[in-house]
Amino acid sequence: MSKTKILIVEDEAIVALELKTELEKLDCFVLDIVCTQKDALAAIKKELPDIIMMDIKLGKKENGITIVKEIQKKQDIAIIYLTAFSDDETMQRAFSTNPIGYIVKPFKTQELKTHIQLAMFKLNQNDLSIINKDHIPIGEDFYFDLENKQLYYRNNFIKLGKKEKILLAILVDANHAKVPFATIEEAIWNGNETSTSALRTLVYRLKGKVGNNIIEVTYGYGYNLKPL
Repeated sequence: MSKTKILIVEDEAIVALELKTELEKLDCFVLDIVCTQKDALAAIKKELPDIIMMDIKLGKKENGITIVKEIQKKQDIAIIYLTAFSDDETMQRAFSTNPIGYIVKPFKTQELKTHIQLAMFKLNQNDLSIINKDHIPIGEDFYFDLENKQLYYRNNFIKLGKKEKILLAILVDANHAKVPFATIEEAIWNGNETSTSALRTLVYRLKGKVGNNIIEVTYGYGYNLKPL
């Protein structure tokens, strides 16, 4: 089986090299490391990657989302964003390009592994769904085992962080009803004070795994699972 080919678009040399090292540990082949739109397009023309790891804020005022939109005019390549930005505006713009993943820096090795595995599951759609009848469909071939707080894509187990499990369990248990921000925060942080962006960042981390179309937000109120 051939290795997954990945192009890294990242302007921070230390981050790029760390990412390359971790990807190679996952038995991926890094085609190149570039940091501009011109070089990214040239690299793709030379050899088509399976996945592009794309930073959003690049040097010389270049923007990763803009680069992805340019790439998508000619090629359909899986995109995983890797960025320090977790504000609503940036994330909504990023998700408008339909990425296969969204990782907020600093990345964790296990989180990177999960995104790469999920990307390959989605790219290789030849497996049939083998889901327990008690698993709850939440959309787009994802299922959730509410009792054990486990997420599956088709017949593939997707690892979640502790807070991601609690968040998804709350939303699944609500059966598509809207859950107030305060209720979610109380359940996840046990009443401890947290920043206003903590929940938003957690939601976008989860969206990075399940996509942008499963979890909905009602601004000023809360979150819910989109009706099937």
